[in-house]
Amino acid sequence: MKRKYLYLTLLVVSAAFIVSCSKTGLLNKEPLSQLTNSTLGKNTNDTVRFTTAAQAEALLATCYSDFRTEMYQLDLFVNGDMRSDNSYYGAEGNPDYPAIDNFTVNSTNGNIARDWKDLYLMVNHANTVIINVPKISDPSLTASRQKQIVAEAQFIRAWAYFDLVRLYGNIPLVLNEVPAINSNNITQVYPILYPPQVPSPKVYAQIIADLQAALPYVRVTAPNKGYVTKGAIYALLAKVYATMVPLDWNKVSEYSDSVINGRYALVSNYDYLWDGNHKNSSEAILEINYDGNWNAGTGDWGASMFLGADWKKFDTPSHALVNAFLAAGDAVRFKSSINWQDVSGIWTDKHWSSNQYPFSNKIRDYQSGTSDIILLRLAEILLLKAEALNDLGQTAQAAMYINQVRNRVGLPNTTANTQIAMRSAIEDERFLELAFEGKRWFYLVRTDRAVEVMDKVENGLYKGRVSKYKYVYPIPQEQIDLNPNLKQNPGY
Repeated sequence: MKRKYLYLTLLVVSAAFIVSCSKTGLLNKEPLSQLTNSTLGKNTNDTVRFTTAAQAEALLATCYSDFRTEMYQLDLFVNGDMRSDNSYYGAEGNPDYPAIDNFTVNSTNGNIARDWKDLYLMVNHANTVIINVPKISDPSLTASRQKQIVAEAQFIRAWAYFDLVRLYGNIPLVLNEVPAINSNNITQVYPILYPPQVPSPKVYAQIIADLQAALPYVRVTAPNKGYVTKGAIYALLAKVYATMVPLDWNKVSEYSDSVINGRYALVSNYDYLWDGNHKNSSEAILEINYDGNWNAGTGDWGASMFLGADWKKFDTPSHALVNAFLAAGDAVRFKSSINWQDVSGIWTDKHWSSNQYPFSNKIRDYQSGTSDIILLRLAEILLLKAEALNDLGQTAQAAMYINQVRNRVGLPNTTANTQIAMRSAIEDERFLELAFEGKRWFYLVRTDRAVEVMDKVENGLYKGRVSKYKYVYPIPQEQIDLNPNLKQNPGY
């Protein structure tokens, strides 16, 4: 029984993390653990059941709070940028990060284990909402709000599974809460405690099912970009159809159009996205809002991981990225994306001179913790639309979308006029436009370009280190030890 309870703790800790709802979306959170069992109610199986509208809102707020874990304040950029040609591990001390950077990870890597647990916790919180909120009969919970709460949780579950399947490949698909164990239900509970892996196409099918089910009930607009809206669902669907095999470029184009023709517009100045004075802009589709309130858990401590000369930071920009900005004459995005400082006498680095040392610069407020994190924005979808059109043989039309992104930062129209040239131009544009947003590695994997690109980085720094089996992480060993139905990914 000990192993069962250990695994249970990895998936089910909802009651300890349930939080009160907030008018600021991905913001204020307050533990619901202060509520007593008599307040919550108990059924004949001695498990908590939810009966009030306030509890429904609190359960949903728990799901939103999961966007403020280390997974999204730090590891989003470790997994999406540091593994790519955007940057390399800069900070010193923890061996888990250089192992990721150098493609020498194994199944005992602490980062990989943490992300697995954070994302499955996110799944379980969403499951709690999806399963329990429809059962609440409190008259103050309107039918429309009830459906909206469930729909937002379905999006969040889909988001978590999209990250899980891209990070780990074949994974368990958990769609139910893990119930309390007793002598009468062990046979039924066992498969939930020890879920087997399923092929990634089944995971993608569930992601799409969740997003499609949620679409009719989420809002078109919200008080800020910290809430799930129809635009966020359309954007995630476009990304999913561009990632799952076989790719469906018609679907990518269709869902990109739904975003592009919606209520979004590129901000006039690229730096507005990062300067802290234009939060929840017209370009943002989904944005984690931070206000620097450390006591409420709404300060972005992750900002201090990337910028500042007090200690050596993560995600140090690569020569490949710097050279790409310079070669493109892209002064606007270069200045917004990379901050140069003199760290002479503080530390040395084999890649850069101490008197001119680069930092990623898109999460800037590392002192007060008010830097938002934009998870989805229009420019990415414009480039995805261009990619879809080009792969559908409509190269001239694709140019119109890439040019919108280029012209915003003062660059001329693309000269690409063949499908192959346009494919390369889109890749280059994504490199510059989306640097340090946790996107690059996943693009290189879904286009099967990771091996070729990484072999050329930094005069062969990574040559021979990247193999296709490393497109996904190993399954954490601690999970395999707990769950006998898990099998390690090939190659690890």
